[in-house]
Amino acid sequence: MPPDGDSGAAPEPRLLGPSDIRQIAGRLGLRPAKRLGQNFVVDAGTVRRITALAGLDAADVVLEVGPGLGSLTLPLLAAAASVIAVEIDEALASELPRTVAERAPALAGRLTVVTADAARVRNLPGRPTVLAANLPYSSAVPIMLHLLATVPSLGHGLVMVQAEVADRMTAPPGSRTYGVPSVKLAWFAEVRRAGQVPRSVFWPVPRVDSGLVAFTRREPPPGADRDEVFAVVDAAFSQRRKTLRAALAAWAGSAAAAEQVLRQAGIDPARRGESLGVTEFTQIAVAGRRLRLPGAPVQRPPL
Repeated sequence: MPPDGDSGAAPEPRLLGPSDIRQIAGRLGLRPAKRLGQNFVVDAGTVRRITALAGLDAADVVLEVGPGLGSLTLPLLAAAASVIAVEIDEALASELPRTVAERAPALAGRLTVVTADAARVRNLPGRPTVLAANLPYSSAVPIMLHLLATVPSLGHGLVMVQAEVADRMTAPPGSRTYGVPSVKLAWFAEVRRAGQVPRSVFWPVPRVDSGLVAFTRREPPPGADRDEVFAVVDAAFSQRRKTLRAALAAWAGSAAAAEQVLRQAGIDPARRGESLGVTEFTQIAVAGRRLRLPGAPVQRPPL
């Protein structure tokens, strides 16, 4: 529910425009860091669009990753019960409450800022229900996988990422861009493209366009735990052009053992990993557990 004192429709915040962004950055002496993927949205229409596509209602608790100078934070605060903003940059994390207080004073009580790395953060305050974020290009997938694994209350969300990353996140089996990110995200959620974003809406302007990716959490395939399935996925794509019999040889102990596991799972050993969906990878993990020799190692890849 909204905090005490809130009733009816939330007042519209004064959104940030290009001159506002540069003014705040100048006051902070901020030079956007490429290593942190700091490209700030300066177009109000874009943040309104992201907020609308996120499918928020008045009871939602939004987890925003990388709020930066607050462009997206402001409309999210007006659309949801509260926003938990996770920001790795201490200067930006300290400035965000001030920006909200100046531009949306009636909504300031809805904001909680956590200074942390979103790819490692744990024990968030509250129970976020929706993820909405402009994710750093270099760490978008690790952040998504970590949050989906550690914040079970997240039911759906919308993220903005580099267009190429959006393609990899949402690729179906058999496509050119299908790979480890596609399968691992599919373990947690149904993932789909939700639109394009031109590079011109950012400051500084990146060299690539961005894409919007929407997800809805679902139950994972039954029968194997996540680490077991992800070990199979990593092995299958480590030698992408090889057949599963060859690619899974190290994981199974030998090519012959890999073939035995695959036939037990009902999978043709001559197929390649790029042709399998997450359910088939789960079948392989289940068969591998059943046929594994006593003491054989089980890989436990990090998220």
